[in-house]
Amino acid sequence: MEKTQANIRINELTGILNDANRRYYVENSPTLSDYEFDMLLKELEALEKEYPEFAAPDSPTQKVGSDLLRTNGKVQENGKEFEQYPHRYPMLSLGNTYDISEVEAFAERAEKGIGNSFTFSCELKFDGTAICLTYRKGKLFRALTRGDGTVGDDVTRNVKHISNIPQVLTNGPWPEEFEIRGEIYMPWAAFDRLNEERLKDEEQPFANPRNAASGSLKLIDSGMVANRGLECTLYHMLGENLPFTTHDEALKAAAHWGLPVSDKRMICSGTEDIETFIKYWDTERKNLPFATDGIVIKVNELPYQEELGYTAKFPRWAVAYKFKAEQALTKLLSIDYQVGRTGAVTPVANLEPVQLSGTVVKRASLHNAEQMQLLDIHIGDYVYVEKGGEIIPKITGVELSQRSSDVTRPVFPECCPDCGTRLVKDEAEAKSFCPNSDGCPTQIQAKLVHFLSRKAMNIIAGDATVEQLYNRALVWNIADFYELTKEHLLTLEGWKERSAERFLKSIDESRKVPFERVLYALGIRYVGETTAKSIARHFGSIDKIENASLETLLEVDDVGDVIAESIVRYFKDEMNLDTIARLKAAGLQFETEEAPQALSETLKGKIIVISGNFSISRDEMKALIVAHGGKNSGSISGKTSYLLAGEKPGPEKIRKAESLGIEIIDEARFRSMTGMTDTAAATEEEPTLF
Repeated sequence: MEKTQANIRINELTGILNDANRRYYVENSPTLSDYEFDMLLKELEALEKEYPEFAAPDSPTQKVGSDLLRTNGKVQENGKEFEQYPHRYPMLSLGNTYDISEVEAFAERAEKGIGNSFTFSCELKFDGTAICLTYRKGKLFRALTRGDGTVGDDVTRNVKHISNIPQVLTNGPWPEEFEIRGEIYMPWAAFDRLNEERLKDEEQPFANPRNAASGSLKLIDSGMVANRGLECTLYHMLGENLPFTTHDEALKAAAHWGLPVSDKRMICSGTEDIETFIKYWDTERKNLPFATDGIVIKVNELPYQEELGYTAKFPRWAVAYKFKAEQALTKLLSIDYQVGRTGAVTPVANLEPVQLSGTVVKRASLHNAEQMQLLDIHIGDYVYVEKGGEIIPKITGVELSQRSSDVTRPVFPECCPDCGTRLVKDEAEAKSFCPNSDGCPTQIQAKLVHFLSRKAMNIIAGDATVEQLYNRALVWNIADFYELTKEHLLTLEGWKERSAERFLKSIDESRKVPFERVLYALGIRYVGETTAKSIARHFGSIDKIENASLETLLEVDDVGDVIAESIVRYFKDEMNLDTIARLKAAGLQFETEEAPQALSETLKGKIIVISGNFSISRDEMKALIVAHGGKNSGSISGKTSYLLAGEKPGPEKIRKAESLGIEIIDEARFRSMTGMTDTAAATEEEPTLF
């Protein structure tokens, strides 16, 4: 490769890898598989080695992926600011390999560097998000994410809701202060349950348990962390003058103190033992209740770890052997076509039962008709199944060598399998939909179940009750629940006086449910629990949402074009407006309890667009604009009064403001205009570490 081409490729790879790191660590929405990322990274490493003049100091080969959104002392995550603190010891990544010969090469380098006999500690590599816990005097003091390896986010409050992380140690004595690092992960059962809830809420399911764990660790509401089923495994202890000579001794002590340490590890004397351990878990991992993506091999003796040291990115005394993506091969028996709450028709494969990722898999998603055509799938084929970002696994390929002559090509239905209405195609989503939202029994019942659900109106009822009420024509619209009587309920099979009273009482109590949950319960397409909360808090009432323009809806941080257009469509439907009117008459909450406090009219008549990051959250900054009489806008036009630019403002907005002659002001100027001092929250002074 010529120098010019090498420089172009290095820049291209750097851009791809930096973007992949951001999507993986910050957005929890990866675009590359681990294997694809690692292969691109190896290509970049090779090019930088051959052409060192083009290697940048901040190359992805020289730094760990960062989960920080900002680096000025706080991180913005869904409107919540997390304090940031430095790691006392750098929190690095591990070198990865998919080749057993590279594990052997690692062992040879360690032997050459040490020169004496030593052992290896082999451990499962948990597929979660890294955490660093500090204990002082036997009590949990602080929990930090990896961050960028030198600074991490303080997630202590959330970590305290993870059940197997002790806040107080037992069986002392223990060091006055020490750090212990590990992974916070989500078991398969909790992952499947969470994705099932997200799909019901029409929220994007998590791609894998690692992303689910990372996203859960930074939830706005700390109390919600306890409901996510997170667990932790710890694997590396650090501190001054720790009384251990080996890594294994340290982990045994940690377990004795009540810390969650994996028992799935082995001390190995050489590469033969290491390979035996790897081969065993490459098969046995299918029966584990959590995701593991490899094996970590470490030099066990702590003095030798110190002697081998570190590169800029990795410890030289450890390496990770990565497993290939877990698959299972099984026979496709038939295909069902399921209608969802929004009318989307999804093909679901029925399979011969097969063990995969700790569970027995009997069904798998085929996504849509295009995916079925792309796979060229036939009933009777043997197919490859993987655990993906769905409540049920996904089919990734067909083993054509095992295709028999009696297989049949499936035909995607042209009409709704429930109500018979001709399906329509949504090209943007590559899905087919039943447009009969007000007459399709499956869609209607799914909307009723959603309205009653715990995160919505929390009415004591389930699918069976809804089916009874629907079949007896007692409930067809969500507002019908508030017109039910005891006499109605007692006509249903199996209902007694007490059960009817309990049901009616829960309906009555649902009138106290706050507006944000009522908004979520309406079942507006794409408006999940989190989005409903943001919209409700932004507008304050259902009337303001109903009258909001597309542009105004886009001012809400969690709302993009698709969600905004869906909301506008919902409020143009007369049937939906009639339902809301009936629910209002029934006494449901359609306003937030607290109105924003007016501070002044300094900005009266001013339209302000904000861009970038500020000392407070964007929602708080927007609230300040409104509190001083101004109006927020999501886009710049000739009517815009100011562009309020924080750190790293959008370049397009800057250019457009300059081209239109709109004044650009910073946060200091904004505070001066409104007569405010710098009210950025003071942070607790950084404690002195020993």
